[in-house]
Amino acid sequence: MLEVVAPRLFVEEDTPAATRRFHCKPSLPSRIAVIGNYLPRQCGIATFTTDLCSAISAEYGAARLQALPVNDTPQGYDYPARVRWSLAQDDLTSYQAAAEFLNFNNIDMVCLQHEYGIFGGPAGSHILELLRGLKMPVVTTLHTVLREPNPDQRMVMTEIAELSDRLIVMSELSSQFLQEIFKVPSSKIDMVPHGVPDLPFLDPNFYKDRFGVEGKAVLLTFGLLSPNKGIENVIQALPDILSRHKNVVYMVAGATHPHILRREGDQYRDYLQALAKQVGVESSVIFHNRFVSPEEMIEFIGAADIYITPYRHEEQVVSGTLAYALGAGKAIISTPYWHAIELLDDRRGALVPFQNPGAIAQKTIELLDTPAIRHAMRKRAYLFAREMVWKRVAQGYMGSFARVRGDRMANPRVQFSSCSATKALNRLPELKLDHLNKLTNDTGIMQHAIFTIPNSGEGYTTDDNARALVFTVLLDQLQENQSGAAPQIPDSSYRHLAFLEHAFNPENGRFRNFFGYDRRWNEAQGSEDSQGRALWGLGTVLGRSKDQGLRGAAGRLFEFSLPAAMKLTSPRAWAYTLLGIQEYLGSYPGDRDAQKVRSALALRLLEMYDSVRTPDWIWFENILAYGNARLPQALLIAGSACSDDRMVSTGLEALDWLVKTQRCEAKGHFVPIGSQGFYRQGEEKARFDQQPIEAAGAVSACLEAYRITGDDRWRTEAWAAFNWFLGENDLQLPLYDSATGGCRDGLHPDRANENQGAESTLSFLMSLLEMRSLQEPEQLEMPQ
Repeated sequence: MLEVVAPRLFVEEDTPAATRRFHCKPSLPSRIAVIGNYLPRQCGIATFTTDLCSAISAEYGAARLQALPVNDTPQGYDYPARVRWSLAQDDLTSYQAAAEFLNFNNIDMVCLQHEYGIFGGPAGSHILELLRGLKMPVVTTLHTVLREPNPDQRMVMTEIAELSDRLIVMSELSSQFLQEIFKVPSSKIDMVPHGVPDLPFLDPNFYKDRFGVEGKAVLLTFGLLSPNKGIENVIQALPDILSRHKNVVYMVAGATHPHILRREGDQYRDYLQALAKQVGVESSVIFHNRFVSPEEMIEFIGAADIYITPYRHEEQVVSGTLAYALGAGKAIISTPYWHAIELLDDRRGALVPFQNPGAIAQKTIELLDTPAIRHAMRKRAYLFAREMVWKRVAQGYMGSFARVRGDRMANPRVQFSSCSATKALNRLPELKLDHLNKLTNDTGIMQHAIFTIPNSGEGYTTDDNARALVFTVLLDQLQENQSGAAPQIPDSSYRHLAFLEHAFNPENGRFRNFFGYDRRWNEAQGSEDSQGRALWGLGTVLGRSKDQGLRGAAGRLFEFSLPAAMKLTSPRAWAYTLLGIQEYLGSYPGDRDAQKVRSALALRLLEMYDSVRTPDWIWFENILAYGNARLPQALLIAGSACSDDRMVSTGLEALDWLVKTQRCEAKGHFVPIGSQGFYRQGEEKARFDQQPIEAAGAVSACLEAYRITGDDRWRTEAWAAFNWFLGENDLQLPLYDSATGGCRDGLHPDRANENQGAESTLSFLMSLLEMRSLQEPEQLEMPQ
C-alpha cells in the first residue's frame, strides 16, 4: 500500500517566516483563462469547466474570465461569449497559436483542465506545446491520475507537472499517485474537491411529478452512457428488488457518450433495453436519452430516493456524478472505485462489489426497508458536501492562484522558453535608436507605449524629456570622442530642451511635469524629482555640449531654476540636482552659488545617512524605494569633486550595502528592489515589479565608484546590473529588445512587461552609453 502524504488543502495557510526572504503579498489574478472543454459540448469536462467558470465569475466577477475549449469536430460548437478561442484537437499549430493568443492578451493565470483523452497527440501530448509557450503561471486540475500509466502517459503527466506551478486534485488518492508514481512533491499539490451545486435538502417527492413517477421509489443513474458504467448490473438486480418493492423504478438519464456514439452507435443502450425486456423489468426501467443540462440534472437527482453508480472498474479517481449526488444529500450505492471509496467513507454511502447484481439488490432492499438508515445516510452526505459547493470550490481555486502569485514573487520561475534561449551577456549590443525616435515627436518624447506603439493618451513628462536631454548630449559627446569629428547635433536635443523651457514656471521657479497630448499642463508645479531631473539635464548640456545655442538656453534656465533646489525635501531630488550641478561645475568651476548649493545638498544627504544608519541598515532612509543608487552616486560625485574623503567613503559604504542587498543569494545576479512594497527597514523585501530605472542607476553609481577607486570589483558590479537588461535576471528574460532598440517596462513575477515606455528605453540607452564610455577597448568586455 502506498503511503499518502497529504496534499495542501485549499484553505489559506501561513508561510513560515523562515522561508520568506522577499516581500510577497499574494494577490488575485485579474485575467484568467481556463482551458478545457465547455458546454454545449457533451462531456463531463465541459460541464465541470462551465460550472467552475460560472462559480468563479459569481464569486469574483465575470470580467476576469475567459475559456478556451477543445473542439473534437471540424465544425466546433456554438459556444457562449466567454469562449474567446477554441483549439482544434488534433492540430498542433492550433495549440501554438493559442499560447501566443494568451500571451499577447496579457492573461496572468492559466487554469488547465486536464484529461488525457481531450487533447490531440499520443496521450494528449499536444497540450504540452501550448504549455511550453506560455509566459504566465499555470495551475492544472487533474481529472485523471493513473496508477499504471504507459510510457506516453507518464511522459505527458511528468511534463505537465513540471510546467505547472501548482496541481489541483479532487481526491486523496490522486495526490498519493502524483507523489509516489510521478514524484511530485506534496507542497505543489492542492486538494480542492469536485464542485457541486448548493441545493436544499429536499424530500425526493418534490420533483417526482416532473418525470411522472409520483408514488414510486426512484433509483437513478445519470451521466453519459458507455459500457464501463455497469448499468446492466442494476437492471439484473431489479427482479429481486421488485419482488420486495413493486413500486420501484430505475431511471437512466443521459445521452450516449458522443465518441462512443460515433464509433459504435447506440449499441450499449440497445443492449440495456433488450436486457430489461429479457429479465422482465422493461416497464420499470425508464431511459431519458438526452444530454442532461445542469438545470435538469438538479431535478433528476432531486427525484431520486437512491442514487447508484455501478461502475465496472476501480480506476476512477474522480466522478462528477457521484459528487453531485452527494451534494444533493442522496442515499448512494456504489461499486468501490477509487473516488467512491473516499467520498462514501464514514457511512455517507454504501459500497457493493463490482459486477455483483445480487449485492446491489440486497443493499437497495435494505435501504428501502429501513427509511431511518437511508435518511441518516442522506444527512451525513449532505453535511459533508457543504464544503464542496461551487462557491467554496471557487474560493479554493482562487486561493491556489493567489498562492502561485505569492510563490512567484518569493521564488521567481524561469519560463520554459527561456531555459534554452541564448542570452548575449557580457557584451555591449549595438546602439539602436529606432524605438526612441518612434516615441519622439515635435513636442518631445512621449511618456508611455502600448507594446511598441506610443501611447498618446498618456502625454509627456518633464522627467522623461530631461532624461532624453541627458542621453542625447551624452550620445553627442561619445560620438565626437570616438570619431574625432564635430558631430551633427540631433534635433531632439533642441526639442527636449524646448520642452523643459516650456515646462518652467517662472512664478515659482519650478518645472511642471505632466503635459497632455492636447498640449495642456495638468499642474502648476511638478514633483520634486522632476525638478531635480530637469536640473540634471540642464547641467549636462552645460557640462558637455559644445553647441552654443543649446548652452545659452540651458544656462539661462539653469540659473532661474537652481534657487528652488534649496527648498526641495526629497533626497532623490537632491541627488539628481547634485548630478546636474557637478556637470555644470565641470565647465564653470568658479560659480560660488552653485558650489554652495552642492555643499548644502551633499551635507543634507550625509546628515540623513548618519541619522538613519545602523550596523544592519546602512542607508540614507528607513526604506529602499526607487532610484536608490542615485543617492550614493551623488555623494561619490560631490565628495570626489570636493576632495571630501568622508563623503566618498560614505558613498562607497552605502553603495556596497545596496549592491549586496540587490543580489540574488542563490545565483548571484542583480535583483533590484521591487516596486510592489519596496523594502522597509525591519520588514520583507519586495522582489517585484523590477524596474529598468534601478538597473540604470546601479550601472551609473558602480561606474562612478570604479572611476574613483580604480577597483575592478565596481566594474564587475556595473556589468551585473547591465546584464539584467540582457536577461541575467530572475526570469532569464531580456528586457532590451534588439529588434526595436527599446526596453521593456520591467519584470513582473511571471513575465516581462511588454510595453516599451520612455523611462525604460532611456534607462537602457543611458546605461549602454555609460558602459561604452569606459574608453579602453578591453573594458568593453566584462572583467574575468
